[in-house]
Amino acid sequence: MRTLIQNGTVVRSTGAVQADLLIENGLIQKIAPQIHDSADETIDAGGKYVFAGFIDTHTHFDLDLGVTVTADNFVTGTKAAVLGGTTTVLDFATQDRGMTMQQALDLWHKKASGSSCNYGFHMAISEWNAERAAEIERMRAQGVTSFKMYMVYDAMRLNDGEIYSALKHMAALGCISGVHCENYDLLNERIRELKNAGVCSPLGHPMSRPNEVEAEAVSRLMRIAELACTPIWVVHLSTQEGLEEARRARARGQEVYLETCPQYLVLDDSHYGDANAEKFIMSPPLRQQEDQNALFHAMAEGEIDVIGTDHCSFTLAQKALGGGEFYKTPNGGAGVQNRAQLIYTYGVLPGRISLEQMACLLSENAARMFGMQPHKGMLAEGADADITIYDPEGDSVISYKTNAHNCDNSPYEGMPVRGRVTDVLLGGKQVVRNGQIVLEGEGKYVFRVPSARYRA
Repeated sequence: MRTLIQNGTVVRSTGAVQADLLIENGLIQKIAPQIHDSADETIDAGGKYVFAGFIDTHTHFDLDLGVTVTADNFVTGTKAAVLGGTTTVLDFATQDRGMTMQQALDLWHKKASGSSCNYGFHMAISEWNAERAAEIERMRAQGVTSFKMYMVYDAMRLNDGEIYSALKHMAALGCISGVHCENYDLLNERIRELKNAGVCSPLGHPMSRPNEVEAEAVSRLMRIAELACTPIWVVHLSTQEGLEEARRARARGQEVYLETCPQYLVLDDSHYGDANAEKFIMSPPLRQQEDQNALFHAMAEGEIDVIGTDHCSFTLAQKALGGGEFYKTPNGGAGVQNRAQLIYTYGVLPGRISLEQMACLLSENAARMFGMQPHKGMLAEGADADITIYDPEGDSVISYKTNAHNCDNSPYEGMPVRGRVTDVLLGGKQVVRNGQIVLEGEGKYVFRVPSARYRA
């Protein structure tokens, strides 16, 4: 099967140029200004942007919180992902306490069956001991080369000594570690104060997690990583104060990678006064416009590496399980389908970032950082034909009613966006045509190697 994509603007970190792409046997065979080779199928991308398929570095599908399970499993979540131009998701296989990493990985492989985009796994670690340490090399041998630890949540939190030990062990094997950075003790004390003051509504959520709660944890993590002599990855960075701590670490010569999410770029904490404000309860919480501006500036300067979504969806009924108390409300929101539209509309169009930077933030850097190049995240001859075509014309409004995720709400409900993903190819097969899924269940597991580091 030979497919020819003609007349599009090919967008890469090196620039945006008009070019054709010839695809055969699931790979990009040729990229040239004009290709006249015969093809079984031709896609006219005139007036559209052609990107390497987007990679979402942060999703939570079919995650059991004990009181409820996320609204989206891999079937519904990856349909939404691929409609939004995402060809690979990196989900968090979660090793619960008392469970081995192998058991967690086997479970997530079962969960991911029937995915409509490609998938890989970070391993989320909820305990650290000699047994867990012995499993890291086995995980690497199975294509899991990134791990996550939490500084918060009773069921998952590791102490500083455990984080230090884990970082040293993973670094010795070429693996990279991401950390959810919030100060556990400060957070709990703030919640206690707010409860005593009778502040239990969603308005209390950002008050319980002010910028300092993230910044202190980022600062502490940087020092732990410095002592362990290891690179570090901060997940879902949300504050300018946290950004400044990462900058200080880089100035000391540390290798620091940063991820943020669309919600911290286009939504602010004023939404906690909205009707159905529970849908905005996520951790970290939404911040202020000053934080948005700082993060956009950092992206423009190349300081932020990737944009994930932290897609962790719950229906309004699931959100209501908190009984109106913010500290009991399931944390998370839907967003896997809307990332590209949001970044293009609120980042590229106003000139806050370039098209080339969008390509880096949504695909190229993720593939490099998480050991998927040269196969993923690149428009290059010999690379996998995972391709997203984006039409920059046309206005629409985001709504859960037109999204494919299994959720009756969206934090981005009613937001105007420009353009849309029209076509998506996965391994050379067209899975989305004119904004509609035409081929489901084609996702494959992405075996990853140790990360290709690119920061000093």
